[in-house]
Order: sequence, then structure tokens, then C-alpha cells
Amino acid sequence: MFSKVLIANRGEIALRVIRACQELGVATAAVYTAPDQEARHVRLADQAFHLDTSYLDQEALIAIAKRAGADAVHPGYGFLAESPDFARACQNAGLTWIGPHAEAIALMGSKTVSRRLAQKAGVPIVPGTTEPVTEAAAVMTFGDEHGWPIAIKAAAGGGGRGLVVVNGPAEAEAALAKAIREGESYFGNGEVYMERYLGQPRHIEVQILADKHGTVIHLGERECSIQRRHQKLVEEAPSVALTPEMRRDMGDTAVRMAQAVGYDSAGTCEFLFQDGAFYFLEMNTRIQVEHTVTEMVYGVDLVKEQIRIAAGGHVPERLKDLQPMGWSLECRINAEDPAQNFRPNPGLITRYVPPEGPGIRVDAAVYAGWKVPEMYDSLLAKLITWGSDRQEAIARMKRALAEFEIEGVPTTIPLFKRILEHPKFIAGDMSTHFIGTDLTREDLAALTPTAPTAMTAAEGPVFGQAREFRVEVNRQLFTVSVSEKGGTATATVAKPKRPSSHSGSALSAGAASGKVTAPMHAMVQRVLVDVGQAVEVGTVLLVLEAMKMETEILAPMAGIVETLGCAAGQTVEGGAALVVIA
Repeated sequence: MFSKVLIANRGEIALRVIRACQELGVATAAVYTAPDQEARHVRLADQAFHLDTSYLDQEALIAIAKRAGADAVHPGYGFLAESPDFARACQNAGLTWIGPHAEAIALMGSKTVSRRLAQKAGVPIVPGTTEPVTEAAAVMTFGDEHGWPIAIKAAAGGGGRGLVVVNGPAEAEAALAKAIREGESYFGNGEVYMERYLGQPRHIEVQILADKHGTVIHLGERECSIQRRHQKLVEEAPSVALTPEMRRDMGDTAVRMAQAVGYDSAGTCEFLFQDGAFYFLEMNTRIQVEHTVTEMVYGVDLVKEQIRIAAGGHVPERLKDLQPMGWSLECRINAEDPAQNFRPNPGLITRYVPPEGPGIRVDAAVYAGWKVPEMYDSLLAKLITWGSDRQEAIARMKRALAEFEIEGVPTTIPLFKRILEHPKFIAGDMSTHFIGTDLTREDLAALTPTAPTAMTAAEGPVFGQAREFRVEVNRQLFTVSVSEKGGTATATVAKPKRPSSHSGSALSAGAASGKVTAPMHAMVQRVLVDVGQAVEVGTVLLVLEAMKMETEILAPMAGIVETLGCAAGQTVEGGAALVVIA
């Protein structure tokens, strides 16, 4: 087993890895950027080191690992978790990579390559191309042959980015150009492919566990169909859509795919499921956000097993041929306002009281007094429930959502309360279009937001004579206990600004004059119009990115673009003038 693990990540997943290491008797070293200095993963790790740059700085991470005396690196999820270059760099530096080997990451990182491997392994894929598409004529031919609509996807894509739906031949040229542009923008790779567009698919994934000795098993499936913008919100295990025979067939198929690439860690094979048939979508070569529901129904700690496998261990015999026990749900509690098109809302958490009781688990890295930074994703907590059956798991989730208190920022809690009451969700009748079709934009706009409130000075945290301070010395963080003589100290928290009420998709501050402003601190991802260009109501002017979420800024009126107040790559503050339409 390792002596010390460097965790090249932040937030909830960093905490998850720290706890697994603690139970294994392994020391931990955390990293943090300036906004994360008071983060919980920094406090709970044995050591913490400051990153001057970002969590994507491979050289800095490896240098810190060596300085800390770590012999392994756990990348968590997101950031560099699926970077074959970082995996190789760690291995070349003499560090064990807690994840699959770099070649498997690289092979599964390309959708066209993975589709070819799937075909070779006898794994069903959605009918489509396995070679890059460069000509609009090829798009038209494919659509005429397979039927419209079709989907053009970025080969290096994921999370819905680089996905363009083409409804007919007239859209082929523009859609192809858009998909290539998005692939280049998001992933630095403009390669795209095509496949038949499934109208009402379910998103079902299978958990894989494989060791370095040739053993590969699956631990059942997770239903991940409730999504917004192709990003998951609610997950459950098992799936109500599968029979035991289908579960076995899908699991065996996922194992076959993992064996085809010589997989040797925890991973996930994702499938689209429609009309009783399933199709390979992609393989995630890391631990998943929603791994928790599998842990609950199979009684396994996937992160600990992942670490043991990286250290040369075997997949335990007890995990082979396991059957799910009961049912588990997960809701991702995000700092977003569903009523405002899921607009992300960083800010100060003034009150945080997680739910408790039988069958409740909360994986979180936030606390009252923590300022949610705008440069990272919007996930605050993962709320997980377990029940003896799906009905009990849902009942416990309803209770837990009612108990969960988060104030200071809007959250997705009101949305989950609505979803759990929806007849189609209760019946298990859902697809990836549930939000937008079964829950319409009007339904979302009617949701009552969680009311941000302020913590008064009297409610602030009160410290006794002994106080702890976080002190950074030579780029490493230490906790220092200081005793005060006489009296107590009271910390106060400033009152946060309430989120404005305008839409996150079309900002109309000063709309009568055609002035469009930024809804929040964000980075300008793309500018899609030029000065002098004519626009209609609803034309996409530009795209902002905040907390790893995109917000399209739409024209509030028809007219001519008179002024552009920003450029791609620029950071703008909330209220900044972006575009003026005359």
C-alpha cells in the first residue's frame, strides 16, 4: 500500500479520497489555489500545498507530490482525471497513477476510436460513422439514409458539448461548421462524427472494476436520465427500465468493452437505451460523481478499491456476482437557479444544515461561512438516500430535501422536490429529455427559489479563547492554535447581494435601449456577432461561462449591433455592458 497520496483535485471528491485514504492508513497531501485556502479538503488533509497557477498545472502538481514525499497521485474527477499526458507524466516521475493506464485513457478519450474498438469487441453502438466527417454532403447522405434528425458530435466531446442536432438537409452545412467550431473551442480538437439521433433515450451506465491481474467485473447499472444541458442531475441504482436479464447482458457488454482496452481501475461504460435496445456511448476512465449510488446498493467502497487496485491489489472475491440490495438515489445540489435557466450563482453560504436520519448520506465540501467561488463548478453537495425499494428511497429523498437548509445562494433543491412528485418520475418513465419536455421551461420558471438570507453579527460563529488560524509558510499550509487572554471573539459575515431576477439566457437590463449586461462574474467563451450585424429577438449574441456552465446571451430586441463591450477570453463582472443594439 502507498505511504502518501497527493490528491490533484478539490472540493467534494478531494474529501472523498482523503476519507478513503484515512481508512486505509495512507497519509494525504492536498493542493489548493487562493480561493480554496479555507476549503474543507485543505483542512482535513495531512498536508496542504499552495498552487500558484491552477489545478491543471501538471508540472506544479508533480513538483508538489515530490516535495510532499507522495508515492501516488489520485486525480479525482474533472480537471486532469482523464488526461493521458498527466498519467504518463506522473508515471515518468516515479509516481503511481491511481486510475487506468494512459493508453486506455487515450483510446477512450476519442469517440471515433472508442466506437471502432466497440465494434471490434462486438459492443453495439448507435448507427453512425467511425471516421471523421468534414463535408456537408456526407451529412446529407447520412441523414437521408438513416432518417432525420441526426446528431453531429465532437470526437473529443462530452457532457453535451460539441453536440449539434441536425433536423434536415438545409441545416447540414451550418450544423457541421458549428460542431467543428465547438470541438475546437472546448477540446482543442475539431474532429467530429455522426450518428442516428435517438429521440427519447434513457442514459444508463455500468460500473466497472478491473485489476492489473486480468480480472474485470461489473457492479450493476445506474440510471442517469434526468439531466440539464446533457449534464446529470438525478441518478439512481438500479434502473427501473432493466430486467435481470438485461442487467446481465448490459453488464457483460461493459466488461467486454473494458477487456478490449486492457482496463485496470474503476471506470464506467455509458449506454443509451431505447425501445429495449442499448448502445455504447462512451467510457469514463475515472471515478464518477454518481459512484455513491452503486456503493449504497452493492455495499462497496469504490474509491478504496480503486486505490487498492493501483497498489497492485486484486478485485475481491466477495464482489464477484453481487446482486443489488435495495435502491439508492442521488440528487446533485448545485448553486444554480433552475427558475432562471439554471443560472449559476456563486456567493456566500450563510446557513448550511444537512439532513440526517436512516438511509441518508451527504457528500459535501461546503459549510456556513464558505464563499462558493465563481471559477469552479457549481456542485455544493451530493444528497444520497437508500431504501429497501425504490418507493422508500424516494420517500427518504423527499424527507431529506425538506430537511436540507442552505441559505445565501439559490440551489437546485426546489427542482428536485418537483421532480420527485412528477407522475412520470414516480412511474420510472423518463428520458434524457425529461427536463424540457416533461418539465417545461414554464414549469421551471414557476419554481420557488430558495431564499438567500444573511447571517447577522449575532448569528456569526463565536470563538472561545483558543482559536485556530491557517498560516501559510513557504507555500505549505499549517493550522496554528492561538490562545487569547480575556474575552471572546465574534466573527461577522457580510450580507450577500441577492441574485437579480433577470434570465440567465437572455439578459435585458436596459433592454428598451438595447443594452445587454452580464448577469454574473463570468468569462466570455464566444462572441457570435459583429458590430454592424443585424439581429432578431432571440439571436444568440455571445456565450458566457461561469462555474463550468455556459449561458447564452440572447438579443432582447431586433436591430443592429452598435457596440461590443467584450471579447472572447475576457472576464467580465456582473452588470458589465456586453452589447448595445440600436
